[in-house]
Amino acid sequence: MQEEKEKTRILFVEDDANLSMILQDYLEMVGYHVDLAKDGEVGFKLFHKNEYDLILLDVMMPKKDGFTLAKEIRARKHNVPIIFLTARNLKEDRIQGFQYGCDDYITKPFSTEELNLRIKAILRRCAAAKMLDAKIDEEFEIGKFTFDSNNLLLKSEEEEKKLTKKESELLKLLCMNKNTLLPREEALEKIWGENDYFIGRSMDVFITKLRKYLNSDPDVKIINVHGIGFRLEIQEKSIEQEHS
Repeated sequence: MQEEKEKTRILFVEDDANLSMILQDYLEMVGYHVDLAKDGEVGFKLFHKNEYDLILLDVMMPKKDGFTLAKEIRARKHNVPIIFLTARNLKEDRIQGFQYGCDDYITKPFSTEELNLRIKAILRRCAAAKMLDAKIDEEFEIGKFTFDSNNLLLKSEEEEKKLTKKESELLKLLCMNKNTLLPREEALEKIWGENDYFIGRSMDVFITKLRKYLNSDPDVKIINVHGIGFRLEIQEKSIEQEHS
């Protein structure tokens, strides 16, 4: 019983009965605990009922599609990793998947070994991120804002904004490289674990969101150095400006 409790728990939402049975058997054979849901509504109920280490979602499903389910999951738990498994391989579909906050996007057909390797890579990144969060208690001053990276909060005197996990990780990297260049490749590797065109497009969406959150302070800017990276520029006020 103790061994069962220590297994990584996966929620697998897939309406193809044959594929779901094969993948569930394989994943349990290699050591995961897998809860299977045959549509998005059942998947959402299981997500509310249990704690999961990772979620596998088909995109095209009855009752509730994978993109909608991922959006609802992200609204309630920002940091659980999500992998889309789908036959939809258009560029627009992949970009949409990353915009909804997925950690990986695998097109069918794929090998079970590839899926297992991708799951392991994501779980390793999550474990490393948890260790980093546990060790570092960091707040950053960004112009008129205070950024509490542990609690994913961006605060000013006027408002308080709850960030997603990815938004927080990206803003934290920018803060750690304040007024210096953050290379695109470094951000992609540290946050998403790989340098990929589609993930890069997703990162650009997150940068746009962060600019919007910070735009009420004219002394704070996120500069895009085209094709190279980003720079968080914070104009420091002089003592005379602060008391004027």
